[in-house]
Amino acid sequence: MITRVVLALALSAPPVMTFTPQSAVPGSRDCPVAMPPRTTCGFLTVPERRDAPGRKIKVGYAVRHSTVRGHKPDPVVYMSGGPGSASIQLTGFLSQMFPDRDVVTIEQRGGPYSEPALGCPETAAALLGQLRTPPADVGAAAVTCRDRLREQGVDLRGYNTKEIAADVVALRGELGYESWNLFGVSYSTRVMLDVAAADQKGTRSVVLDSFLPERVTWYDDADRNLADTMTLLGVGDEAAATTARLNASPARVPVADPVLGRGFTARMTGDDVATIMAEALHEADVAAVAPTLVPALAGGHDELLRPLADAVGEGLTSHAFGLYHAVQCQDEVPFNTFTAKSRLFTVNADKAVCDAWRLPKSTPVGSVPKAPVYVLGGQYDPTTPPRTSRPAAEALPTGRFAEIPGAAHAVFLTSECARRKIAGFVADPAANTAAPCLDDADRPGDLHVTGAPYQISRSPWLAAPFALFALAALVQLVTGALKGRSLAAFGGLAGVAFAGLVTQSVYGQAARNATALAVGVPGVVDMYTWIAVASAVLTTAVLLRDRRWPQITATVISGGFLVWWFTWVL
Repeated sequence: MITRVVLALALSAPPVMTFTPQSAVPGSRDCPVAMPPRTTCGFLTVPERRDAPGRKIKVGYAVRHSTVRGHKPDPVVYMSGGPGSASIQLTGFLSQMFPDRDVVTIEQRGGPYSEPALGCPETAAALLGQLRTPPADVGAAAVTCRDRLREQGVDLRGYNTKEIAADVVALRGELGYESWNLFGVSYSTRVMLDVAAADQKGTRSVVLDSFLPERVTWYDDADRNLADTMTLLGVGDEAAATTARLNASPARVPVADPVLGRGFTARMTGDDVATIMAEALHEADVAAVAPTLVPALAGGHDELLRPLADAVGEGLTSHAFGLYHAVQCQDEVPFNTFTAKSRLFTVNADKAVCDAWRLPKSTPVGSVPKAPVYVLGGQYDPTTPPRTSRPAAEALPTGRFAEIPGAAHAVFLTSECARRKIAGFVADPAANTAAPCLDDADRPGDLHVTGAPYQISRSPWLAAPFALFALAALVQLVTGALKGRSLAAFGGLAGVAFAGLVTQSVYGQAARNATALAVGVPGVVDMYTWIAVASAVLTTAVLLRDRRWPQITATVISGGFLVWWFTWVL
């Protein structure tokens, strides 16, 4: 359950600046990342284990103070999922959702902005190493990480949901808020539900985005959740065909390894691709292009595997994997049966880590809060699907549920409607939130499948033929117009028009759904291609009349471009 937190929407916030905290804030420190004005950051000092309170650790947090006159006294406190994802970097984004309230973002103990941060590069490298030949030994890597953390004095038994929830309760007392509104996403929904039950007087309302109920057997359900999502997307048969094809004949794919700092050639089976898709489908943009991507993979377009494989490495750098596995091995893995080996290597890897670490099994809490609870789930969520989150929400005495059409995991990050509904609920937990959201997912429409745009994004120099063709067409247009050579001018004009239309369509697609460019280019580019052909024909016609070097050069560039365009791009 490697939940990647999407940060792209946070970049749409106004320009921010790092703010030096005021000394009046308990445990204040400089913020570790850029923050909006009037933000203070700090550490909450807590026992590593409250049942053995000798060693102390620090839990990071940030407070963005509302500047709205007459702002509400009860803030929103947010924690990201994971386990092991950072929270602080979303402070500005959340402040836009709740301008009339302070926003508190709290890290998980052991997370990237807490001390100690339980990074585990050994297991991260071994997870990516599942794509190597032979696969890396995750269990051995886990032992190395565990032993290193022990040498640093870390007691992994102190990193679990019970202790993380107690940290949130303690922070309210430290900051002096009489009550606040809890906001959790994915894994932290479990944390916030426990907080609401333990701190009922201090909890005004609870928002649970992509709810992970305590008694859901996530690992046992993982295969089914992925298959159900593929079926909902209308590509269940194509997904099965892709798995069968690549299991029979694995693909060789170049992959960037950000952990070790070098690339390697991955051997990707159908089960490997299924595992990566289970993670990639957390993003609504990926779900939107899946109806094109999956059939293309089933049809043999293995060039589309590279962006998927690269995403694995990028995702592995976004988590504190020591914390992730400490929580999973105590609070999740022991409650699954693992009666059959999963086809998803992440499931098998987590089991291998937990077998090596041998941490104690936690005791289920069974939290039932009294405060109003609002649960949101994405239609295409492969991790916390409405199939499990809806009944769990409706079982809560004060719970209500909303399914967001077209959304996947962590709906508040991608759905404006979901953000409005959340803000409305926090403003008035008794208000009616039953009005449905429309499906506002930005589906790319018709795509011409090609791996060229992604390769160009990694190595921009690969677009040199396109740039050269556009430049040559522009020169031909200007010189032809100035010298009164209409045929040459029209040839240049066609080339410039082609380059402009292609650029416009590609940039427009990137603005709507940049993920689509990892699958192909807008289908309309096929039609634009004939404009380039017309440009080359006109240029060649001019050459028949004027066989001087400028015209020879223009003709060679046009012809070479078309060869490149048809053989490599299309």
